[in-house]
Amino acid sequence: MESSILVVGSVALDSVKTPFGQADEVLGGSATYFSVAASFFSRIRVVAVVGTDFGDDHAAMFKRHNIDTDGLVRTDGRTFRWKGEYSYDLNEARTLDTQLNVFESFEPTIPTSYKASDYVFLGNIDPELQLQVLDQIEQPRIVACDTMNFWIDGKLDELKRTLRRVDILLINDGETRMLAGEANLVRAAHKIMAMGPRILIVKRGEYGVLMFNENSIFGAPAFPLEEVYDPTGAGDSFAGGFMGYLAQAGELTDDALRRAIIFGSVMASFNVEKFSLDGLSRLTRTDIDTRFGQFKKLTHFEAL
Repeated sequence: MESSILVVGSVALDSVKTPFGQADEVLGGSATYFSVAASFFSRIRVVAVVGTDFGDDHAAMFKRHNIDTDGLVRTDGRTFRWKGEYSYDLNEARTLDTQLNVFESFEPTIPTSYKASDYVFLGNIDPELQLQVLDQIEQPRIVACDTMNFWIDGKLDELKRTLRRVDILLINDGETRMLAGEANLVRAAHKIMAMGPRILIVKRGEYGVLMFNENSIFGAPAFPLEEVYDPTGAGDSFAGGFMGYLAQAGELTDDALRRAIIFGSVMASFNVEKFSLDGLSRLTRTDIDTRFGQFKKLTHFEAL
């Protein structure tokens, strides 16, 4: 039976401006990018909240990718909105406006049919909510989570309690150093793994990704692209490809983890080529496998 992935996070309407164009009120949010990217590999169940203004055209994106939305709650109010702008340095957005709206009172309730999910991904939400989710899940095979500097700074104790119950942590290099209180990434990785996660994935934007586990360190570059339009959701798309492939593979061997890193990088590379979900929504599995092969050629070399 095909493995299922439960993702808990945000569904949002984003307005994004980059040097190459802009998009207003387009579908976004951590759970959205993760779900669509992961849907090419595994069955996805999403838990999130939206407002009464969340249109059928937005809901259709989930339906097209066969994403189970029984856990997508529609409640009175407006959907979470984020507005941001990127300069030519596309590694970081400048937030212009954040309206939490219905997301401010989000209390994730896991549907009974989701509680036996094999794989769980906790998107970038309050670590107390992440713990609430884990308390509702039966016996997942793998739990992965994301977090950010806001929670590291403001809710470190709660975050550490979450990390004790997590197998895989996916964060960027700045967050890695901040969480560990350590400038050197290798030493920081060891400190973080001692907090609970067996595996640490460090996202480094245009410089690629590093994976640390007890046995090895693995690095992969970002895919060289001629056109990068919108980096929004790249990290969540990476997480979706990574977790989606792991669930498809059904194993946590070093080889499977390394392939998952590349599939995550593949999905992130497609995501940044368009605004919103346009880079992911029209893909085929053949497109994904072709770029996976290109990644292999990019990084392959023979021993002396």
